[in-house]
Amino acid sequence: MKNRAALIFGYNDYALEIAKNVTYEYENVYLYSLNSEQDILKNRSCFEVKSFDLSDKWDDLNENIDIQNSIAFCVLEDSAENIFLTISLRSSFVNLNIIALSNNKQTANKLQMAGANKVIPLVQTTAEMISEMLQKPIVKDVFHKILFESGALKIAQVKVNESNCYIGNVVSDIDWSKRYGIVVLAIVNEDMSSEFIYSSKVKHHIVSKDDMYIVVGYETDIKEFEKMTGSACD
Repeated sequence: MKNRAALIFGYNDYALEIAKNVTYEYENVYLYSLNSEQDILKNRSCFEVKSFDLSDKWDDLNENIDIQNSIAFCVLEDSAENIFLTISLRSSFVNLNIIALSNNKQTANKLQMAGANKVIPLVQTTAEMISEMLQKPIVKDVFHKILFESGALKIAQVKVNESNCYIGNVVSDIDWSKRYGIVVLAIVNEDMSSEFIYSSKVKHHIVSKDDMYIVVGYETDIKEFEKMTGSACD
């Protein structure tokens, strides 16, 4: 039986971040790696990784993937290879939804001409993320003080204990900045990797015992936050 899947072509940090964020939408997530990429991140992925070549005829996809209800991400770091990949996929799959990343406007135009349904410029993605953060008054205040005032702000890693009153709540439903005057930047995972607090994956995260948060704020505010969450790690 053919399955609905997210197909991510490219084995790099962008690919891994996309994979982690689409697992909520797609039960099957496959990373496709060019041989030249394989050794770079071989120990950093919990997803199935398949090798592919730009000359592939995509027979495996035809046999096993429900193309019409799947999505492909073209995130090869070489622009020419990314464009060629997009052309190849589009020529083989008229109904496949193709999302491509580009590093400049010229490449974005070429990817659209190559058949990508949507092109996301990397510069735009980063700018929109920063813009979203800076719309929050507490974040504006923190950045202003970091840039223009004395270094009174601190960064801390805080761990949640079993008595925390927010355990069981969704992270995005809690306005810690308003209540405690701190900004939560990221959540630290069990493997000590971190997830940006504004990513779609973290927004759905349920607060649980032993969660660790990276926060920034004044020392007194951080101490109050530590009392609420449990204990300071660092």
